[in-house]
Amino acid sequence: MGYKLGRSTDQRMAMLRNQVSQLFWYGKIKTTYARAKSVSKIAEKLLTAAINSHNDVVKIELVKIDAKGKEYKVEHYNDGPKKLAARRKLMANLYDLQEQKTESESKTAFKARTKDIKHPLIEKIFNELAPKYSQRVSDGQAGGYTRIMKMGPRRGDAAEEAIIELI
Repeated sequence: MGYKLGRSTDQRMAMLRNQVSQLFWYGKIKTTYARAKSVSKIAEKLLTAAINSHNDVVKIELVKIDAKGKEYKVEHYNDGPKKLAARRKLMANLYDLQEQKTESESKTAFKARTKDIKHPLIEKIFNELAPKYSQRVSDGQAGGYTRIMKMGPRRGDAAEEAIIELI
């Protein structure tokens, strides 16, 4: 079925979960060929779930009251049932990576940039990756979101190294 990768099940699943999270966050990782194939299989399934449901949103109108007691309506968008299920699946199978503050960015600017984002990796998948790949799906090319390139044997243990990237 899959590669055992010389680890127990819990260690193997944690390692693959970490590598899939890093792949979605950075777009490219370097690992062994066997791990890359396992990561590719998981990443393709998770990305397909996000692509198939990223447009499922429900618009609701909320009535809010300001400090003076005046009522006003606010439009708000919630996840639909398909997107909520996909979001929960992604959250169960990925680590929650956090945004990093750049050296030139002030603390207040960083807080302002990240104040509304609770799960940055999940938001990146739904807001950046899924729309990008859904265009390919509508053009008739579903799947094949990752590429594995062999790099040759690793020095030391001669394990076949590979780079896996999102294409």
